[in-house]
Amino acid sequence: MTRRLPSTPPNLPGFAFIRVLGSGGFADVFLYEQNMPRRLVAVKVLLAEVVNDELRQMFQAEANLMAQLSSHPSILTVYQASVAADGRPYLVMEYCSSTLGQRYRAVQLPLPEVLSIGVRIASAVETAHRQGVLHRDIKPSNILTTAYGHPVLSDFGIASTLGEAETSEAVGLSIPWSAPEVLHDDVSGTVASEVWSLGATVYSLIAGRSPFEVPGGDNGTAALMGRIEKAKPAPTGRVDVPRSLERVLARAMSNRPQDRQASALEFIRDLQAVEEELGLLQTPLEVAMDDWALATAVDLDERTRIGGQHAVAEGKGSRRRTRRSAARGSGTVMRTDTRPHDDTTGRARTAPPSTKRVVWGISIAAALIVVLVGAGVFAAVQGTRGIPVVTDVHGTVEGTTVTFSWDDPGIEGGDAYVVSVDGVPSPMQREASYVMTAADGDRVCATVTVTRDGKSGAASAERCVDVEEGVG
Repeated sequence: MTRRLPSTPPNLPGFAFIRVLGSGGFADVFLYEQNMPRRLVAVKVLLAEVVNDELRQMFQAEANLMAQLSSHPSILTVYQASVAADGRPYLVMEYCSSTLGQRYRAVQLPLPEVLSIGVRIASAVETAHRQGVLHRDIKPSNILTTAYGHPVLSDFGIASTLGEAETSEAVGLSIPWSAPEVLHDDVSGTVASEVWSLGATVYSLIAGRSPFEVPGGDNGTAALMGRIEKAKPAPTGRVDVPRSLERVLARAMSNRPQDRQASALEFIRDLQAVEEELGLLQTPLEVAMDDWALATAVDLDERTRIGGQHAVAEGKGSRRRTRRSAARGSGTVMRTDTRPHDDTTGRARTAPPSTKRVVWGISIAAALIVVLVGAGVFAAVQGTRGIPVVTDVHGTVEGTTVTFSWDDPGIEGGDAYVVSVDGVPSPMQREASYVMTAADGDRVCATVTVTRDGKSGAASAERCVDVEEGVG
């Protein structure tokens, strides 16, 4: 198939065009030099033929969200977004000179590097999922390398927007790294399909080819789709890859979504366990904690921490249900990780902190809270400019339909709700209710959080309902 020629680079005030960097199914990327501050930047410009008024509005919303997510160390930094004089929206981004898509087929990547990349990129995906955002195009060529050698995930939010507005061909569906249910058009993307793509991406970085690619064989669209839909991925073929890692990747690429890791976080834990098995320094988890959690997680000597805080936070999403609900996207729930890891640093923990340390830690944390209260911090958070908090969530059941509702706590124009069901966040919404379906015998639990300017407020108290009993 003949590749199209790049579009004409737009004239952007304050930027000087240098050269074309690449072309995709819905956008071109150009290298510009920014005048002030002087630096090289990558500018992604949407194609004129896919732009309409609705897409411009969606692009603006997604660009804002991508800019907020780009504060994550493993997500490409976005400097600004605007619309060129010719009407084409564009993003100005950090310039990265290389992608993993250019390396993994040319040279064999060291296994420790691949595991570290997997943990960092999955951390970026988990962070996005917690804000209700799906990437929908996770693959090696969308992992760039900064000037300091740090892997970063690019195109966050853009594929998601166009996936809702255009056909899969328009957004350049990446078949080798797409889950079976996405290829079947059963879903446009879920947490489970993102886990599949993460597994396929890590597999590719190890094997030097996509999971269902046959060297020297038929790797056309139909052949690839047929193998993805029916077959299990073959072993990577590398002698330095332990069986435990082969099992992790095979599980991530299971045909049935409910057989995969329940979240990107669980996939991270599995990769960290392989690092531990190989005697490697565990790559730290890069998932942001709420400010209140940071205030109480006191690390006295940088080797121990108060362990109960994070365990409770993860445990809320760890309920196992006998039957899953298709309406929750992933069809699975998060499990509690019981391996002896320090969740803050990613290092292995050989023994729990002593009782004396825990007592001192609790005392210091309590004292800190008292100081914060005395300084009026809590009052400021609850003030007129603070993020509203949903105080009471109601749950009702009618047949297999579960409805969670709440009173408006006073949200403003740019605010939104994020409903987390069994620990899995849904996309942001403005309505003060959330409707889903569940199977008979399910127990469904939800919390509601208000987001404002990219920041999340405190979550509501958890509300659970039992479908068979119809009680909230």
